[in-house]
Amino acid sequence: MKLIVLAWLLAAVAGSASAWAADTPPMCPVTTQPAMCPATRPDAPLVLGFAMKSLSGEDVPLARYCGKVVLIVNVASRCGYTPQYKGLEELHETYGPRGLAVLGMPCNQFGGQEPGTSEQIQQFCQSKYSVKFDMFGKIDVNGDKAAPLYRYLTGPDLPVADKGPVKWNFEKFLVSRDGRVIARYRSAVKPEQIAQDIEAALGK
Repeated sequence: MKLIVLAWLLAAVAGSASAWAADTPPMCPVTTQPAMCPATRPDAPLVLGFAMKSLSGEDVPLARYCGKVVLIVNVASRCGYTPQYKGLEELHETYGPRGLAVLGMPCNQFGGQEPGTSEQIQQFCQSKYSVKFDMFGKIDVNGDKAAPLYRYLTGPDLPVADKGPVKWNFEKFLVSRDGRVIARYRSAVKPEQIAQDIEAALGK
């Protein structure tokens, strides 16, 4: 009889513990490394502290990418570099399962090469390049109306040697798992050329 009661008590305690664990929210969304989240790293820079608009107009806090390696790219649909969408999607498919997030930021500031609406941008990306990585609403990356994220990325405090304004479409910023910008690539650098840097960042 005592053994039966003891077994019942142990089962009840285990069940309560499982229920508590199920109801307890994770420390940081979309990551297996919560210690690297901005919420738990007050010394982390602001690059993952901004919120952007999705193509559908919803607010997207970049903190959802904490713990991931992030590649931020200003994109356009009518640019000579537009075929880089293919390479970006290949990076997403190859390294996404290991923790890479590619973020596309449409911008119409360079030659008016992204004139479309959000719906047109989405349709183009999906039909032409089968893009599955996250795309955001159209923004400015330079000037007084630049998105706060890009004010940081083009500002003097960026911890890379290549500082200053974005010069053209398809510039790329590589962000480490702890939310620090570790590299910047100008437009002519193809996505496949930075695969080695992504590998290294994912391995840390």
